[in-house]
Amino acid sequence: MKTKLKSALLSLALATSVLGSVGQANAEELSVATFIPPQHHINSFFFDWFGKEVAKRSNGSLTIKVYPAGQLGAGPVQQYKRVVEGVADITFGLPSYTPAIFPKTILIVPPGKATTSLESTQALMNVYDKYLSDEFKDVKLLGLFTVAGDAWAATKDVSTMDGLKGSKIVPFASMTTPIFEEMNAVPVQMPVTEMYTGLSTGTIDATTISPSQTSKPWNFSEVSTHYVDNIPTSYAVFFVAMNKERYQGLSDEHRKIIDDLAGEQVSMMGATSFHNDGERGKKWMAGNPPEMANVKMTTVSAEERAKMDAAVARGMQKIFADYASRGIDNAEEIYNAMNQ
Repeated sequence: MKTKLKSALLSLALATSVLGSVGQANAEELSVATFIPPQHHINSFFFDWFGKEVAKRSNGSLTIKVYPAGQLGAGPVQQYKRVVEGVADITFGLPSYTPAIFPKTILIVPPGKATTSLESTQALMNVYDKYLSDEFKDVKLLGLFTVAGDAWAATKDVSTMDGLKGSKIVPFASMTTPIFEEMNAVPVQMPVTEMYTGLSTGTIDATTISPSQTSKPWNFSEVSTHYVDNIPTSYAVFFVAMNKERYQGLSDEHRKIIDDLAGEQVSMMGATSFHNDGERGKKWMAGNPPEMANVKMTTVSAEERAKMDAAVARGMQKIFADYASRGIDNAEEIYNAMNQ
């Protein structure tokens, strides 16, 4: 009996060991590269949500590890290249940094019908299959979403067309240059990390922002005298993409988890992350913090907004003509589809 019991226990131990090894072998960790600091809401809210969802749905056999602040490569410009080449399994980046790769996707950037990141992101989802999917054929796209630039932080009153004339202003993306030119402003390209100094030194007169950028960590309220809203809202668009080979190498179970999350769910959560941060900024300003004491809150009047919208329409025609010159003849069709 003792011999049989010993043999049975040994068999059970071996079986447990084998099963444990199989479980470990099936465990997967996906690396995520972001260029932003750990405390940014995309890391602390969006990727926290995504990681918890992946782990929950896989019973812990699929997890992610976020490498913030450029740990897998500095700066945002090379994020798409990094995911295509497999430097990271998943990356977070901006299509507008590589506009030659994503000309159709960035048509969501200029002002249109949407007024919030949630509306703009839904517009992207509505047209993705028909117009945009071919631009992401080299990756497994997890999501596309936007942040709304619906205000100007300025050192002068730019709430009128006269105020905009000759003003040096930073747009959300370089492709909107023709629009600002139609407003008789001087568009200046400048990374967000230099805008505080630009406003402080007078290098620029204004910059397009989300309301949250008045507070930490950007602190534009410290170097602005005007906060101008009811402007034609433009957008920055972001992608979350996965290396195609890494995705295809996952088990059927793990691929299904990614497939179930990818698309509208990931996209709308990304938009929610930015929308919530913008609302936080508005609430912070409404509390009359001392940092806003010297900032005049100004709303563009209906009359001036109509003039700005007319300038947007003229600028868009120049943008469509530029697209046509590069062989993209349906840019206006895509833009209109995004703004139904």
